[in-house]
Amino acid sequence: MSRNLLDQETSPYLLQHRTNPVHWRPWGEEALATAKAGNKPILLSIGYAACHWCHVMAHESFEDESTAKLINELFIPVKVDREERPDIDMIYQTALAFLGQPGGWPLTMFLTPDAEPFWGGTYFPPAPRYGRPAFHDVLVGVSAAYQRDPQRVATNVAALKEALARQAEPEQGGLPSMDLLDRGARALLPAVDFSHGGLKGAPKFPQTSLFAFLWRAGLRDANKDLCQAVILTLDKMCQGGIYDHLGGGFARYATDETWTVPHFEKMLYDNAQLIELLTQVWQATRSPLYAQRIAETIAWVARDMTAEFGAFAATVDADSEGEEGKYYVWSADEIDRLLPLELAFPFKQAYGVTASGNWEGHTILTRYRPLSSPDDPTEQQLARARRILLIERSRRSPPQRDDKLLSDWNGMMIAALANASLVFHNPDWLALARRAFSAIRDHARRGDRLVHSLRQGRRQTEAMLDDYAQMARAALVLYSVTGIADYLEQARAWAAIADDHYWDDQRGGYFFTADDAGQLIVRSKSATDHATPSGNGVMVEVLARLFYHTGEDRYRHRAEETLAAFSGEVESTLPTMTTMLNGWELLNTAVQVVVVGPAGDARRLELAHAAADVALPNLLLTVLDADQPVPPDHLAAGKIAAVDGGSAAFVCRGPVCSLPLTDPEALHTALAAG
Repeated sequence: MSRNLLDQETSPYLLQHRTNPVHWRPWGEEALATAKAGNKPILLSIGYAACHWCHVMAHESFEDESTAKLINELFIPVKVDREERPDIDMIYQTALAFLGQPGGWPLTMFLTPDAEPFWGGTYFPPAPRYGRPAFHDVLVGVSAAYQRDPQRVATNVAALKEALARQAEPEQGGLPSMDLLDRGARALLPAVDFSHGGLKGAPKFPQTSLFAFLWRAGLRDANKDLCQAVILTLDKMCQGGIYDHLGGGFARYATDETWTVPHFEKMLYDNAQLIELLTQVWQATRSPLYAQRIAETIAWVARDMTAEFGAFAATVDADSEGEEGKYYVWSADEIDRLLPLELAFPFKQAYGVTASGNWEGHTILTRYRPLSSPDDPTEQQLARARRILLIERSRRSPPQRDDKLLSDWNGMMIAALANASLVFHNPDWLALARRAFSAIRDHARRGDRLVHSLRQGRRQTEAMLDDYAQMARAALVLYSVTGIADYLEQARAWAAIADDHYWDDQRGGYFFTADDAGQLIVRSKSATDHATPSGNGVMVEVLARLFYHTGEDRYRHRAEETLAAFSGEVESTLPTMTTMLNGWELLNTAVQVVVVGPAGDARRLELAHAAADVALPNLLLTVLDADQPVPPDHLAAGKIAAVDGGSAAFVCRGPVCSLPLTDPEALHTALAAG
């Protein structure tokens, strides 16, 4: 007898649905075999634990007995956590796009028993609204079409499979010029909202990869408009309601154009990318706002997102007690009751708290008035008020945390923490990064291969390209900061696995899934950034870093081959390929700084900090012990061997390395001069 089979899963999202009357099955051969045996189509529902509209559809439809009965009679229902199985999600989101519909979650797709898509959508309401048909009518109509019009279904399947196959074979081309990157960045300026930051319109997503691309271009040719587009965007996000002004951390996106009303879920990957971009821009601006937001967000990561083995949890839900945002919003009466008068008035003024509120009768805290010095008496008052309110908020029913460990998202946060630790001279942040790295390296693996997801000691799903790309990048950033050779060797090993199991020998570039992974209807291959950077884009950066750290030309060649596999599409889709183009810029214009000296020498640390103090996104720093060898092919190998005694730094641009610099100020001046 059929029943709901999700109770044996570890994914918090799947476990949320284990008591549904729908007879959900996890993705796998058993579900496909059952569909084939009964000649039933598959209802594939994809979502994630922090997804508000996933909860809405669950309450309206999947918890409803009559809807569940209809689903169970007509379909084989399969639930997928898109964070646990991004490979599955990527295929069927792409299929939905080919059907001419916008993607998103929950994703609702209808498949043949062979897992071939033939129709789908996202959220469907229980009754017609929002211009969408009732879910009941969709179920009946799709089932009838499948049973009575198999030719039409077959036609849809054939068209979608052909489109998916073409998508996995991107257009090859030559290597782009730096002029193309500059022109592409300037061409994006009309899309920027110069009143509120971000791209024009609503909803507004951080688009961190794109704004990092604009920042690099702005520094490259001293374009003030490009730099201002990034600064304005970060200012508005840091001041707006998309930021949690009490607990730290950024929400996934804002539903309005002023960043005031967030979609309250918090994702590890967004915060990792924003920490990194804020750190880069702080190096040029010294903005106290950015420094504070970085510190507060890292404090949130350490306090609320640390999970098994010291690695980081994936997400925090938007909902609590069945209401979106309930945990985060306030009323003026609450503020007056909780804060003494001398704190309540300045807090309400600073954070926009009014009797009528700014969202559904409540107030989402915003901070559009400029910050003063932390030593300013008013700022000290506001900090005291925030502490009181945070303690009070902690007594509310909190949103659910999805505490599974995802290798790629952890890699992103590890790199961001390691880099920030160097720039802000904070060893505690480095310790956080190193602990999380060890957790993923030692526990999220089978043999020498990574797994994508880990929860409660249970390893799920073979690693995807993004896992190797992001963890290799994290290892290389840790190598830059610490000089520990094991990090470099681990990055080399992971890059080798990517070459062995993910590389496309026919057309170049890396597939998203391994050659020995479970069978899917297509092996996706893409350089398109979404909410997270593309794995192929990150691999270009990883290979560039490996080339400069080792001097081995094979890494440069593989980076060029990766870009060439997609470069025929660059001009037409440049805004979606900015991670790859940022990696390409690094490969072509990296500035290497090698600092060598005795372990524990204060001057060695001062030289490293002097290098990190300069706004150089393409800086590659290596800190080495005096007796630590560098690869013989490294540009600075001969010069470093001649250093005797104290600490020194070498600046290498192109094929030329400087004489040793022993004064931190002289090193800073040499780097700042370009």
